[in-house]
Amino acid sequence: MAVFVALFLAVAGVAGTLTATADSPEIAFENPEVDVAQGDTVQIDGEAYTVGVSETEEGGGGHGGAATTVISGTLEREFTAETSETRTNGSTVSVDDREWRVEIAGEDPAEFTLVEVLDRQAILEADDSADNQTVTSDDGKEFVLVTDESGETTSVPADEYFPEPEERSHAAGETFEYGGNTVTVGNVTADGAVLVWETTQTETIEVEHHSTVTVGDTEYVAHFPDASTLQMTTDIEAYESQVTEIDRFNQYSSGLSRVLILSVLSSIMLAGMAFIPSRY
Repeated sequence: MAVFVALFLAVAGVAGTLTATADSPEIAFENPEVDVAQGDTVQIDGEAYTVGVSETEEGGGGHGGAATTVISGTLEREFTAETSETRTNGSTVSVDDREWRVEIAGEDPAEFTLVEVLDRQAILEADDSADNQTVTSDDGKEFVLVTDESGETTSVPADEYFPEPEERSHAAGETFEYGGNTVTVGNVTADGAVLVWETTQTETIEVEHHSTVTVGDTEYVAHFPDASTLQMTTDIEAYESQVTEIDRFNQYSSGLSRVLILSVLSSIMLAGMAFIPSRY
């Protein structure tokens, strides 16, 4: 019995020593194409990206679980894109804080016209001598009732009372300010006019730890050595080989841990059995 106990303890000792002294392999990129820190700018496939790296806590809380630190990052770039918008014939647009109506004449037009839409109600309310609304005669004509200083009221035709609306014509290829942008008039048809301008847009690529990410036409695998550094490599095969090595190491470590536990328990069981009194 003592020999078996000693044997199991020896096996447990060897398993424990191997488990304690073994160095766990870690992911490490050799000569990565991208090796940058938080806030750096890096050129990838001819585009400039700004690197962002953040660290967050996940899990834990009030359920007794331990919180896990997760590191992730972003690649962000600004680029110029062409934007277009078609203004249909008869539609209303806002230019210089005023409303304008789009008017296009003819079947094969080369230009379109912006006709100011007068705020008749505001004009009437600003004139103390005029009623705040127009009147329409029996024959359909519209008038504005204006009272002079003597108290005499006169009916003024609406076309004479209100000012002529401003008109602005724009031909194909012409540029003008519209919506805070300098736009160019593109194709003009009887149905509408196309306005073209350039805008600055932002592209953000999310990067997760030990995940693949496509930037431009190239696929990378990402790795965060610490909470402020991002590495990316196109050698995905080498990364997968390291992952396989780590999995194999974990399997061996788990097996040795089971051997250690079983050996210790077996030693205790055998030692206990030695003290059981014999019936004979």
